Amino acid sequence: MKAEKINVAIVDDHQIVIDGITSLLDGHANIHIAITNTNASEMLHQLSEHNIDILLTDIMMPIMNGQELAKKVKQEFPQIKILALSMSGQGHTVNQMINDADIAGYVLKNIGKKELIHAIEKIASGGIYFSEEVLNELEHFSNMKKENVETNLTTREIEIIKLIEKECSNKDIASQLFISERTVETHRKNIFRKTKTNSVIGLIKYAYAHKHI
Repeated sequence: MKAEKINVAIVDDHQIVIDGITSLLDGHANIHIAITNTNASEMLHQLSEHNIDILLTDIMMPIMNGQELAKKVKQEFPQIKILALSMSGQGHTVNQMINDADIAGYVLKNIGKKELIHAIEKIASGGIYFSEEVLNELEHFSNMKKENVETNLTTREIEIIKLIEKECSNKDIASQLFISERTVETHRKNIFRKTKTNSVIGLIKYAYAHKHI
């Protein structure tokens, strides 16, 4: 008896990424790319018109990002399993998507065809799949939360310190963490107050001394 195909939907704001994934999965006996879209809002509407098993979604997208989409899909289409695909697997983002949308997997865009197919098939069969790099980030995130109890810095503040150390601007930090620039400014003020530092150099020295970066 011929196995039923896994119906997959792909949403990414870059068409070239969609084309690349489609090319990788094209011709696979058990996987069918049912719908694709570069707009998360439009994809949400399309999901009501198709029988989709797995939604493969990017994270950083305009208008509606992958976290928001995943949460809405979980609420409106609980039968659809979600596999997040991103350039980075920040522990806070992954953890939040697990809690908010019960995602079944999270992989990075640098994975190969074999791993992507394995992830889709495992999730379709009722399992979960997270790339090794993502699991490492989740472990690091968990360790940071334990450290924060001692330092009184929140997990978000630790993330911002790491980005400050990388010389990211408030705009860059806001974009990466899906928050407003004003929120970033508030976090920075709280960070300097809690660490009793008054310069970026002093903050970085504090962060290294307390093993936050």
